Amino acid sequence: MIEVRPGGRRRIDRVLAPGYVRHLDELPMSTLRERRNEAAQEETDLSYLRRLLHARIDIVRAEQQRRSSGNHTSVVDQLTAILADNALGPATGSGRYQGMEPSRAGEYRRSAEALVGNADLSDVTSLSEATLAETLDSYREQESSVSKRRREVQAVVDSFNGEIARRYAQGAASVDELLNSERGQAEPGAGQD
Repeated sequence: MIEVRPGGRRRIDRVLAPGYVRHLDELPMSTLRERRNEAAQEETDLSYLRRLLHARIDIVRAEQQRRSSGNHTSVVDQLTAILADNALGPATGSGRYQGMEPSRAGEYRRSAEALVGNADLSDVTSLSEATLAETLDSYREQESSVSKRRREVQAVVDSFNGEIARRYAQGAASVDELLNSERGQAEPGAGQD
């Protein structure tokens, strides 16, 4: 389960802290963008973890299906098809474009592997029915937790995007300011908070 710790130092703790999106209309544009980008990176990382969990769920379910159907083809031999079915199936996420790379890929991969303790997915055929069922339950529970946090982070990103769009629509922000900030020039009024 992904817990949010009030006052915690992790990025998810900051992004989902109640004060993170308070008084957006009072924040300088540079702060809005920084926070939006931080939240977007957290969303990217959660999306990556979610994809890892989906792949593991698909592998366990494929092994259960193989056993119940009496199919003798190993899951390893079917791995490409199993993972491709998930990639080609109907979308279940937000459909957001992820322009960032996961920043904690190795950490998340280790976390996903640690969820099942003794269950070694490299040889799912050796696992008992009970262990497969427990493994699937563990992955599904974790995926549900990740999905919930991901939706919460997406709402944060949407709040920042909404405020940025509002400022552009009302003329409170301009493309020239954006270009200047990209070049490293200070925003008008920056530092006067």
